[in-house]
Amino acid sequence: MSPPSTLAVHRRRFVRAGAGLSLLVAAPSLVRAETLVPTPAQTEGPFYPVAMPADSDSDLVTVRGAPAAARGVVTYVSGRVRDTSGRLLAGAQVQIWQCDVHGIYDHPGEGRERARRDAGFQGFGQTTTGADGSWRFRTIRPVAYAGRTPHIHFRIVAADGRRLTTQMYVAGETGNERDGVLRAIRDERQRQNVIVSLSPSGGPEPGALSGTFEIVLA
Repeated sequence: MSPPSTLAVHRRRFVRAGAGLSLLVAAPSLVRAETLVPTPAQTEGPFYPVAMPADSDSDLVTVRGAPAAARGVVTYVSGRVRDTSGRLLAGAQVQIWQCDVHGIYDHPGEGRERARRDAGFQGFGQTTTGADGSWRFRTIRPVAYAGRTPHIHFRIVAADGRRLTTQMYVAGETGNERDGVLRAIRDERQRQNVIVSLSPSGGPEPGALSGTFEIVLA
């Protein structure tokens, strides 16, 4: 039998390539099979509010009735809530809580230290995601305290009942390598996803920072 002609070989290769393309067109689910990495669950810690503060909106820098705004570097943190398929989750409740510029939480567990707490810092805030899954808080840059690198606690409750408690960290902090809670995240991708870069916001507040924290629910 004589070997196939060059034209016949190219024709067969073209047919095989076309068949592969047809398979992808006919089965788009194969293209969408890749999923987003879920945000890791982390400890709630001992300082979730015992009672919700009277002022618990998404602006933690200004407290109604307080004589002055919070001390610290104003920081805008925003992002979206999605599931692992990339679907944006509207109507999810997003809560955050963190210590003040002195490293003190608004919590009875702080004992006598609570008397030194910055009364101008709300310490806790909450909001609901929009139709595009977006959320936004105005807070202060988190600070370190004994045994912990700077972080902000998050609790997310989706409209379908799914829940997640996690923490957000600041890129470049030397304490990140020593923080036991952060190091407990074994998946490198998940660990990197909770570390957020903060940079000048470019907005009307001089010196303010901003960062984006994308949250993915499993």
